[in-house]
Amino acid sequence: MTKSFKVEIPRIPSDLEKANFQDIYYEEEPYLSNCIITNVIIDNEEIDKAVLSKVIFRNVTFIHAHFKRIDMIDIVFENCDLSNSCFSEGIIHRVTFKGCKLMGVDFSEATLGNVSFENCMVNLSDFVDARLKQVIFNHSSLQGANYFDCKFSKVKFDQCDINEVDFSQTSLKGIDISTCTFDRLNVALESLDGCVVSAQQAIGFSKLLGLLVKQ
Repeated sequence: MTKSFKVEIPRIPSDLEKANFQDIYYEEEPYLSNCIITNVIIDNEEIDKAVLSKVIFRNVTFIHAHFKRIDMIDIVFENCDLSNSCFSEGIIHRVTFKGCKLMGVDFSEATLGNVSFENCMVNLSDFVDARLKQVIFNHSSLQGANYFDCKFSKVKFDQCDINEVDFSQTSLKGIDISTCTFDRLNVALESLDGCVVSAQQAIGFSKLLGLLVKQ
């Protein structure tokens, strides 16, 4: 069985001041911290190596946002739309996504630590070659997400829709998917070694082995 673990929550002060995302351009290096940004649309932003620290984004829509190699620590996204945004090669630590749309978001080659996705839409997202440690996907839809050649350490999928998810070249040892729903997964049998599944899921996987299960 998998060992339980806790995800550290973002450490954010209670007295944040409102800010504009464009304030990031007034820094010598793209940096934004200790603020809250609400009810805005951020359109066609492309910033390399931006640093965000202790920021709350609430009801914010990002359109074609490209933040390659971003460094995010202690960040909360609430009811935001980040669909098709790019966070590839980013460092994402103590970040919470609550009720967000992350359709097609690019997390490829990123490092995620102490990150939670709660009630989010993460369909068709890209985690290729990413490293995930202490990450929880909770009550979220991950249909068609790509976890090709990921490194998982203390990762949990809790009551998620993982239909058509690609786990190719990714070991699921110690990963619990027993509460998740799916009709089909793209996963090699050797990758399932040590994966925690429900009895019903086990019957489905047995078909991959050509077994006939009597009930």
